[in-house]
Amino acid sequence: MDVEVKQSKQKEAPLSDKEVKKLIEESQLGNQEARDKIVNRNTRLVWSVVQRFMNRGYDPEDLFQIGCIGLIKSVDKFDLSYDVKFSTYAVPMIIGEIQRFLRDDGTVKVSRSIKELGNKVRKVKDDLTKTLGRVPTVQEIASYLEIPAEEVVFAAEANKSLSSIHETVYENDGDPITLLDQIADQSESKWFDKIALKEAIRDLEERERLIVYLRYYKDQTQSEVAERLGISQVQVSRLEKKILDQMKLVMTEEVEK
Repeated sequence: MDVEVKQSKQKEAPLSDKEVKKLIEESQLGNQEARDKIVNRNTRLVWSVVQRFMNRGYDPEDLFQIGCIGLIKSVDKFDLSYDVKFSTYAVPMIIGEIQRFLRDDGTVKVSRSIKELGNKVRKVKDDLTKTLGRVPTVQEIASYLEIPAEEVVFAAEANKSLSSIHETVYENDGDPITLLDQIADQSESKWFDKIALKEAIRDLEERERLIVYLRYYKDQTQSEVAERLGISQVQVSRLEKKILDQMKLVMTEEVEK
């Protein structure tokens, strides 16, 4: 995928969420043309993430290619059974792919402005927690700071400092699992409003935590998880659906408190 592809596709009308999910379904069934179409029509999304990592000594096109890897992974792993917009799920995957690339290359640097914003977010979060008697949503933090909620999320991603988003809730062999915002329900608000996931994971049994860890942090397929646990892929699918339903219920109750 080259620069010309990115620039020309940005001029096309965006696909509707329904159209995207239809293409994802076809892609997951092995339709390469559908997969390519999703990638080509979502390059603007990748580019919007890449802009956050500019001025780090890398060619933007290199970061764009890495971001596209995250986009492709999100196409392959997107769960069509949940009411979540594809872009909502894809953004954290794209960010994560670029961050892993920079981290492996030893050049992860957080700008002073992002660090300062992260500190402000953390302070406001603490203040609002005392005032509200509960952990504030990202939208509440954003409203207080008068900035877009996406900026709050990005500052947390870059600084790894917001405990409500990146606190370790499960650890295995030294590899931590952090809060999985991308599985939040979209029926009421944006994904970054659902930051009560920590409590939801704490309520899970050990095997259920392991399934979440392997599926959403280690990026393993249901078949790989099934082999690890010694059960069938169908059982993993049913367990995963049950776990996510349970977690969403807990998260909704936590937010409504």
